[in-house]
Amino acid sequence: MLKALGIFQRATAEHLWRMLRPGDRHDRCTRDTLNALKEDGKVRVETRLESNHQLWVLTERGHKEAKQLLPGNVRVSVLRKLEVDDGEPVTGEGFDEHAAAVTMTAAVLTGAGFGTPLSWQTEIGHKLPYGYTQYADLTMRAPDADVPVMLLEVDRVTEPVDVLVAKVRRYSEWFEFLAPKADKDHERAARSYGGARVHDFRLWSRIYPATSHEGYVPVAFVFTGKTKAQRESRIRRLEEAARRYFAGEPYSGRALGITAVDYHQAVPVVVTELERITADPDGAAGKVWRRLGRDEDEWQTLREALDNPDGDRLYTVQRKEAHRRKEEREAAQREAQRPVCTRCGAKFTDDRWQSIRQSSWHSEGDELCEPCLDEHHEQVRAEKTARLQAQEAAAREAAEAEAEKNRGLFGRRR
Repeated sequence: MLKALGIFQRATAEHLWRMLRPGDRHDRCTRDTLNALKEDGKVRVETRLESNHQLWVLTERGHKEAKQLLPGNVRVSVLRKLEVDDGEPVTGEGFDEHAAAVTMTAAVLTGAGFGTPLSWQTEIGHKLPYGYTQYADLTMRAPDADVPVMLLEVDRVTEPVDVLVAKVRRYSEWFEFLAPKADKDHERAARSYGGARVHDFRLWSRIYPATSHEGYVPVAFVFTGKTKAQRESRIRRLEEAARRYFAGEPYSGRALGITAVDYHQAVPVVVTELERITADPDGAAGKVWRRLGRDEDEWQTLREALDNPDGDRLYTVQRKEAHRRKEEREAAQREAQRPVCTRCGAKFTDDRWQSIRQSSWHSEGDELCEPCLDEHHEQVRAEKTARLQAQEAAAREAAEAEAEKNRGLFGRRR
């Protein structure tokens, strides 16, 4: 519990129950533990939320112990020091409500099997070159749940939609940063060619693990508060205004029937609502997520929403199909040009056709198929043999006649 508060800074008993003991029927054990830690001087109640839940934070003593308990690679949140004004504790006002929503988001996802409390980090900065740093409310790593990394923004429907669009834009800009010493020319060539290789040159791939999907690290907006209609309206407006960052680009080959989308340089954006998650029997593991750019009535599991069924997999299938159709068209065109034997009407075999095309001049029998050409050659040979035989017979007859004539002449002289 100290470790969880060290990561998330502020949490209610319900948050910690959902995160640490989701198998319990209620948060009684969690509340008892918090009270025991309070007596030991390690936690305190900072404020009471609008929901009437107490918001707990670490004391200085508890903060030091949490640092010792947490691994060195886990970022420990800043200590919430007790501030007093006229004898009354000073609260974070709206910031407390937002912090509680952030912790609740992590709690419901962890309770649904998306990582552990150690899978989370809060307020991770993404520094931009013009001096602005985009902080992610939450960073989740849950590779065992097929979500290697995801950035989450929790929105209580209190800011203009333009602010949310600007967040997506800034994330997109940060994802495009080159890694130190990356070859700009090679990156430019990879970017123009398309595909996943472009990310090898980017800074984000040095910081975050591969996402297992096309595109940049996914960004999730978790909405909560106000009315259902207001949240739905907010999602629609975000979808319309930020489309250019998440829509991807069509692959070339529309004329060939290719409808797949290249998402490799797009920011996958998914949305959900805390109210929807807590109302679903399967919680955050249920069909409570929607990928912007898809059917607005299609709610999916997180894995389904992050998947790209119309991306590279579809492109591979459609490209193979387009290649197959092209081969069929070329084969049909080739067959239409295949010569036909003028004697028997049979089509030429490939070998017979090739032998004609290889020849640089026309020769006798080019219009015949191979069997008919063989018959033709046999006939020619037979006719030649017959002519030769006839010539030889004629020559013999002539010789015999001459000999007979000569014998008759000699006989008369005697």
